[in-house]
Amino acid sequence: MSVTKIENSTPWLEGELRLVGSLDSRMIGLLRAIEQSGSLNQAAKQAGLSYKGAWQIIERANNLAPKVLIATATGGSKGGGTRLTAAGQALLQLFTRLEQQHQAFLRQLNQSLADDPDVMLLLKRQVIKTSARNQLFGKVTDIRLGAVNAEVFFSLKGGEQLIVSVTLPSLDYLGISVGGDAVLLINASDIVVIDDQPVLLSARNRLDGQVIRVQYDGVDSEVIIQLQSGETIAATVSQTSAVALVLKPGCRASAIFKSNAVILAAMASSGTLAPGR
Repeated sequence: MSVTKIENSTPWLEGELRLVGSLDSRMIGLLRAIEQSGSLNQAAKQAGLSYKGAWQIIERANNLAPKVLIATATGGSKGGGTRLTAAGQALLQLFTRLEQQHQAFLRQLNQSLADDPDVMLLLKRQVIKTSARNQLFGKVTDIRLGAVNAEVFFSLKGGEQLIVSVTLPSLDYLGISVGGDAVLLINASDIVVIDDQPVLLSARNRLDGQVIRVQYDGVDSEVIIQLQSGETIAATVSQTSAVALVLKPGCRASAIFKSNAVILAAMASSGTLAPGR
């Protein structure tokens, strides 16, 4: 079973500082680059602009400003002799101060978000990116240790119960404990769909619900089942099986998958995605 530790130092709120009109980050970046290099050619490269594009920004800035911001002298194709005037330096200093205040403001807002557990629970769930088709959030209700593996029991928001098999080192690595939250990732191809008749199965997990959509692609079909909680789970089955089961919107169906088919992920506190086994 694959395990993922989602470490999180995300700045939940981001924003670009932009003054009125054309005084955006691109122009300010060019001003900074000119101040550092003294060469329009080098400044354009540093700011990710073409030489012509840099000239157009300079011309527009000088035309719109009460005082000339950038002075240029004939320097051939290298653009030598380009410098900020006193007005240009004053604008750059002003924008730098505003940037510092803007970043302080964003840090304060991010901290206020981090201090609200309900908001954090919502935001953390939005930043997870994975190739697994299904993402379910569960709370750990029990952990049963074996010699090599552990069985972790989860309760979903609708009260459904799931069992995930995980190695002991992975359990320790993820820091999972009773009462904690985790993300359960399940590939659509690992799910078997049956009708709602009672049957004996070797698979440990069964989620009952109602089919809300069936999409055919000529060979396979994607079946979307809505659980009691309103969450949905997607399964990929052959078109032949979907027809044989008479799967259509409104009918009852169950999603079946093994305990070792679940990819487990847990929230940590900083950094990157760190895989484990």
